[in-house]
Amino acid sequence: MIINIEERVAKARRLFKEGGYNCCQAVVLAYNDLFGLDDNLAASLASGFGGGMGRMREVCGSVSGMVMLAGLLSPAADPSVKERRTANYALVQELAGRFREMNGSIVCCELLGLVPRNGGGSASVESPEPSDRTPEYYRKRPCEELVAISARIFGEKMQSY
Repeated sequence: MIINIEERVAKARRLFKEGGYNCCQAVVLAYNDLFGLDDNLAASLASGFGGGMGRMREVCGSVSGMVMLAGLLSPAADPSVKERRTANYALVQELAGRFREMNGSIVCCELLGLVPRNGGGSASVESPEPSDRTPEYYRKRPCEELVAISARIFGEKMQSY
């Protein structure tokens, strides 16, 4: 499938920065139309994965977005078809592996510098209330760039699929 990856990356950035969507939503909404998935449904399904899953700072939301899209690119809906599950898991591992190679981690609290990378512990529990999207928020967070990286990794994989 031929897609304009840079347009999709720009869309993901815009959705995150200007649209106020979380990191997972921005990545999913950059591609959902290619799978016939409604915007509201896609945004709803991805809504809980922002902030490393509900601001728990676990797996980066942009990585979770790639994982959700991997389920559309390489579906494994029937649990009895082991080959499909294997293919899906292999795709997830490849996407997450590329992200980890580029960023040193797939864990939100490590990417944000809240704890040392490579198993340095977990961040303290944060309020479930999303951060206000102020200029200061964007200056101190790498999230917009991580969203772009995930959108590009997925687009490149989709292009070669």
